[in-house]
Amino acid sequence: MFYRPQDGHGLPHNPFNAIVTPRPIGWISSRGSDGRDNLAPYSFFNAIAYTPPQVMFSSTSDKPDRPRGKDSLGNIEETGVFCVNIVEFSAFQAMSDTSGAYEREVDEFARVGIEKAQCREIDCPMVAGAPAALECRLVEVVKLRGPSNYMAIGEVVGVHMRDDCLKDGMFDITTFQPLARLGYRDYTRVAEVFTLKRPDDA
Repeated sequence: MFYRPQDGHGLPHNPFNAIVTPRPIGWISSRGSDGRDNLAPYSFFNAIAYTPPQVMFSSTSDKPDRPRGKDSLGNIEETGVFCVNIVEFSAFQAMSDTSGAYEREVDEFARVGIEKAQCREIDCPMVAGAPAALECRLVEVVKLRGPSNYMAIGEVVGVHMRDDCLKDGMFDITTFQPLARLGYRDYTRVAEVFTLKRPDDA
């Protein structure tokens, strides 16, 4: 099968995000200039550079009570900071529950019953007990093609790792099995890993 996106695919559901999988989930926490906290998951998320470490996530829809993007993007543009919380498998339901299109004043931490902690380097909440969390300062927001597509790029200025996830000096993701997004309404978890040597490895 071949199709041009501009012509449509003719399938019951859009296959695009089922092709580009698995995708890590950035559980983005933010705080608005009014002090209200927000927590929402984004599956268009990834690390994009080592030095300095940088990450990105994309918001792909608008809300009636925001001038553009979602509450996460609005808060981040107001304050210039955000935190990426890594989602472990055991938190899949809580993560899903924070994805609702709630009104601006709703604190998803409180609504869903998620304990929050305070970031160290930035004025922002984080998910207490997350396997890892990345405190970020906004680098820029890029308007992507399409009416409601925005990419936020952040520089990581603080890194949290839960102690039980460190094994022999390495961050062991099998201890918490990170949740990943597939296509449609499907998800998966990383339960095993294997190592490959590169051609230039000694």
